[in-house]
Amino acid sequence: MKKFMLSLTLMGSFFYLVGCVGFDTESAVSKNPDAEEVLRLNKNANIFQWEGLIYTTNIDWVNELELTKGDLVGEITEPFTNGNPKSFKNGMANKLPIGTKIYSAKEKPGILIVEYNGEEKYYLVLVEG
Repeated sequence: MKKFMLSLTLMGSFFYLVGCVGFDTESAVSKNPDAEEVLRLNKNANIFQWEGLIYTTNIDWVNELELTKGDLVGEITEPFTNGNPKSFKNGMANKLPIGTKIYSAKEKPGILIVEYNGEEKYYLVLVEG
């Protein structure tokens, strides 16, 4: 009788363990927001794309920072005019004109400083996190 109970317990344990194996698990993959997502959430967002990342401005806590322009990293090369956010690419902006200079911020990675018409604006990178 003890052997039967032991066998039954082992078989039950075996089926339990086998039942836990082999199920497909679905994992969520996070990604950084793209222009399509940002503009879907706020059609008036002021954004540009640099090195595959979207930057946005008019964020209160970022605007309160006192930052120093670092190195020139580039400039806006193309306006976003076709209305298809999937076509957004590096150097493209929806509100800044071509030729607008983009600088790093010495104090804060993840913020770029844009200079246009003698005015500086801070743009924060949008990343998943």
